[in-house]
Amino acid sequence: MEIMRLVVTGTVGAGKSTFIRSVSEIAVVDTDRLATDESAEIKKRTTVAMDFGRLQFAPGMALHLYGTPGQARFDFMWDILIRKAHAYILLVDAHRPSDFRLARKLLAFMNQRAKIPLLVGLTHMDCEGAWSEENVAIALGFVDEKSRPPFVTLNANQKDSVVKALIVLIQHFMQNSVV
Repeated sequence: MEIMRLVVTGTVGAGKSTFIRSVSEIAVVDTDRLATDESAEIKKRTTVAMDFGRLQFAPGMALHLYGTPGQARFDFMWDILIRKAHAYILLVDAHRPSDFRLARKLLAFMNQRAKIPLLVGLTHMDCEGAWSEENVAIALGFVDEKSRPPFVTLNANQKDSVVKALIVLIQHFMQNSVV
């Protein structure tokens, strides 16, 4: 069986766990616990190790989805999960510019450890105060259009939206694969 490992990362509340739950064909394995730090202001439960889901593409091909915790104090899990990944998605909550600095830190962290295809997924674009794709790209450090990864707007609650993002990522992966 051919397995593609995809890491879904981003800041707290960007939609990582929801993204995986939306498309996983198995019951998602999660490590959600009651939030006890500043993330409790955003949501009641938070991922403390990882989420795991699976999506079967063909009889001999599956996508394993690994969701990272959003807090920097769990960066050891970021390291463990990215090292064997084939690609990753950085989810960015477009209406919380205060999180862009951590999203940029996550991006740098992942890129230092693995040179693999990346997709930036913009969530919460329908919320008041959401930044445009162009402004988020600049905030993340993508000022050169040529070196910019694909960006997609998605709703992590909607399976069709998540599937469309995965299709874009897989197309990008196929074009840039060094496997």
